[in-house]
Amino acid sequence: MNSSVEITNGGGASPKALPSFSFGKSGFADKLFQKLTAFFAFLILFLALLTAYTLWKAAGPSIEKTGWSFLASGDWDPVQGLFGSTPFVYGTLVSSFLALLIAAPFGLGISLFLTELAPMKFRDPVAFLVEILAAIPSVVYGLWGMFVLAPIMRVHVDPLLEKLGLPFFKGPSTGLSILTAGVILSIMILPTITAISREVFEAVPNSYRESARALGATSWETIQLAVVKPSKVGVLGAIMLALGRALGETMAVTMVIGNNPQVSSNLLAAGHSMASVIANEFSEANSDLHISALAEIGFLLMVITLVLNVAAHLLVWATTTKFKK
Repeated sequence: MNSSVEITNGGGASPKALPSFSFGKSGFADKLFQKLTAFFAFLILFLALLTAYTLWKAAGPSIEKTGWSFLASGDWDPVQGLFGSTPFVYGTLVSSFLALLIAAPFGLGISLFLTELAPMKFRDPVAFLVEILAAIPSVVYGLWGMFVLAPIMRVHVDPLLEKLGLPFFKGPSTGLSILTAGVILSIMILPTITAISREVFEAVPNSYRESARALGATSWETIQLAVVKPSKVGVLGAIMLALGRALGETMAVTMVIGNNPQVSSNLLAAGHSMASVIANEFSEANSDLHISALAEIGFLLMVITLVLNVAAHLLVWATTTKFKK
């Protein structure tokens, strides 16, 4: 039979009985709910493992033929049966780290402004405007990059960088380059850095700020010592999560990176990425080895992003739980 719980209000009114959802003394409904939620949680893990296994199995022929040379070779010629992932790994990592160099200062600055300096009535609207960038489809970013950003880079930005005389900026430039891909990625990961670092900064107890002000610290010193310094692990986690987003981006990068499988220190040259080569060639692959090589690139990309995301979540969790204790 169902049990019930009685509650009373402060005025001494008659108690009200609320029905319990545990069937009988054994609490069958509670145990069933616990089992179902645990099943759904482990189902996500199972799907991730199944995806990794499927990619690994599909990549079997490529792994068997190329071995470790797949990671070290820069040759990619499907006609000749030559497959190496170095240009794609290089293009993915370089464009993603460029995006972090551009987006991290802006994202952290915006989050500090929203949590420490902005008036209360402006915080939610500004945060909404920044975070709405995440709702824009990737292909829209790619189109904007092709028709607006790439011409700006080719006509105005790249010539200025060429005048520096550095080996990283050599012309001629078409505007479709690794640098352009890094710029477009920085815009796309800005909401991730802003939202997560803002959550980390808000988790810092106000007692830290009050203690710093009581000791005579200025506003900048309070932010530096009582907010940023205790949050550095969580901020690192936010940056790593944004890096995971940048590594897996496909359409926008495909449309602005130039899609040339080469390893070059010149950031104004065209490049390629792991996600873009899969998107470009999978539908046109006409041999089992070609498809297997693309699957191996997908498996490698999944491993890299999974490791980064797990590490980032652990860092953010460690910071937030430290402040809650």
